Amino acid sequence: MSKPIRRVVTGHDDQGRSVFIMDGPAPTVHARNTGSAVCTELWETTSMPADNHGNADPTLHPYRLPPQANGTVFRVIEYPPDRIRLAAMNQQQSASAGIDGNPQHYHGTSRHPGFHKTDSVDYAIVLQGEIWALMDEGETLLRQGDILIQRGTNHAWSNRTEQPAYVAFVLIDAKPV
Repeated sequence: MSKPIRRVVTGHDDQGRSVFIMDGPAPTVHARNTGSAVCTELWETTSMPADNHGNADPTLHPYRLPPQANGTVFRVIEYPPDRIRLAAMNQQQSASAGIDGNPQHYHGTSRHPGFHKTDSVDYAIVLQGEIWALMDEGETLLRQGDILIQRGTNHAWSNRTEQPAYVAFVLIDAKPV
């Protein structure tokens, strides 16, 4: 990522008082190769309702695209311009099944190699830049401050500018469509 993302996490001390338990650059950052999207994992939960006990960092594991069953994922993704990212995606997909190695999530098409689908509801908030959301039928331009609710659809992201786009995502486990 061009700039590390500061992550501040609250918790409880031994007496049950509220405290800050983490404050600094988010430690879990994934990028498949040079030019690919950069994914910063901020937090995860693995149950509904979420469990706020303990102070362990739930993001310290290899990359996985969807949340776990009954879980959530909060991440920020930096999307490089397509002229850089598409070359990196074509290289990575010829070497593996996609960024998380699971071919069931990726349905790249001739229109865009990044088409994918997960069993989740995703809230996407454009933090900086602009990015195109692509569906099987249609596409729309999202700019800073815009929000997209992605409901288990096959989709892709396309940055057609010369500047990176930063998008925050909250992924929530959902029933398959």
